[in-house]
Amino acid sequence: MTVTTWTVERAVGELRAAETGRTARRPITDDWPELDLATAYQVQTEFVAARGERVIGVKLGLTSHAKQRRMGIDAPLTGWLTDGMVLAAGAPVPVGELIHPRVEPEIVFTLGARLRGPGVTPATAMAAVSTVSAGLEVIDSRYRDFRFTLPDVIADNASSARFVVGDVTRDPRELDLALEACVLREAGEVVDTATGAAVQGHPANALALAANALAERGLALEEGWLVLTGGLTDALPFRPGHPITAEFAHLGSVTVG
Repeated sequence: MTVTTWTVERAVGELRAAETGRTARRPITDDWPELDLATAYQVQTEFVAARGERVIGVKLGLTSHAKQRRMGIDAPLTGWLTDGMVLAAGAPVPVGELIHPRVEPEIVFTLGARLRGPGVTPATAMAAVSTVSAGLEVIDSRYRDFRFTLPDVIADNASSARFVVGDVTRDPRELDLALEACVLREAGEVVDTATGAAVQGHPANALALAANALAERGLALEEGWLVLTGGLTDALPFRPGHPITAEFAHLGSVTVG
C-alpha cells in the first residue's frame, strides 16, 4: 500500500487546485489531522504567493466573539490581501471565478505609517491609520459547505477571494467607530444591521490584534496597506442579480452586484 505524506507543498497544491478548478474539497485536516497553526500559516503564505500577485494588506477573520467560541479560540486570525482581489465599487461579483461566494460588510483602514508589534495598543494602532472607509468582502472558502477547522481556514487564507472599498474616506479621529452604524441590503431589502462594536468591541482592537499577531511571525503591517478589520455581520450568500449594499452612517455606501 502506498502512503502519501502531507506537506506544506502538497496542501498548497490542493488548495490551488480547488481555487482554480472552482471545486470545493473536504477540509485538509480530514486527511492531515496533525496540521497545526504554525504550519497552517506557512501553507497560507505559500498559497498566496502561488497566485503571483502583490500583497497590499491584511484581513482579519473570526473577529466576533460568537464565532471565536464556536472555533474554540480567543483571538482573530489573519489573512493576506492582494491586488488581484480588488473589485471596483459596483462591479459584478465574478461568480464564474468563484465557488460559493458570500459577502460581508467591513470597516477598512488605510495605514499612514508602519505598524509593528508586539505591544501595540488600540491607541497606538489608530495613530498609524491615515483614513477609514466602508468596504465589502467577498469570501469564498475552498472547503465544501464552509466546513473547516481553524488550521484549515488559516491555510485557506481566511477564505479570502475579493473585496471592494468605498470612495468615501474619513479621518478616523473624527468618528466614534464603535458606534458607526451599518445597514446591509440585498436587492434593496434590509437583511442585517450592525455597528463597529461588532468587531472586537472597536475596530482599533482588531487592528492592534493583527499587528501583534503578525509580530509573532516576524511580520509587520506596512505603510499604505489596507486592513479589513472583520465582518460586521454574518456573511450573506451572493445571488447573481441581487446586488448587496452596505450603507454606513458616516462612511457612505458600497455595493457589489
